[in-house]
Amino acid sequence: MTSAPQPVTDPLSLAALDTERHVASTGWDQPPRLFALVPTADLLEREPHLAAGLTVSDQIAGALTAIEQEDLPTTDSIESLLGQIAWPDTVEGCAIVVERLVVPPEAERDLPDDHEAAVAALAEHPDRRDVRLLAAVTRDGRTICLLRQREHDRDDRVATGSDLAPGLVAALRATLTS
Repeated sequence: MTSAPQPVTDPLSLAALDTERHVASTGWDQPPRLFALVPTADLLEREPHLAAGLTVSDQIAGALTAIEQEDLPTTDSIESLLGQIAWPDTVEGCAIVVERLVVPPEAERDLPDDHEAAVAALAEHPDRRDVRLLAAVTRDGRTICLLRQREHDRDDRVATGSDLAPGLVAALRATLTS
């Protein structure tokens, strides 16, 4: 006997899923996108006109709203970008969405030493998978990561875990403690 999937009710998970769907709606081949996660109740207190657009998940206790940070500085790496970010106390958490190429471990062993040649080899590898990764953290230590493969773009199949991208999670945490 199989049980039906349980509905997601955790505020961080709901915010992450909503954010990933929002980013997915604009397609692939996007630059990194960064979001502040703020308590929905606090946002509505400051911006009451936003209440008209609330969904059921926005009304649960502790709900978080993602606010995209536009005009991000251009850097060579996500780590450099996140190293420039510090959030005010009104921000409860943050999330970043990045796209990556994933290949089997054996494909990485034979990569050229030259960075550009290695990137080209990965892009041409027959077993490569394009993925979109969302990592989100809160000040109290909660984390979630979502991973969507390009081939599952039309459905809602998203892998979920707290440790899918430990380095990215650590870099996000550092933005909340700076």
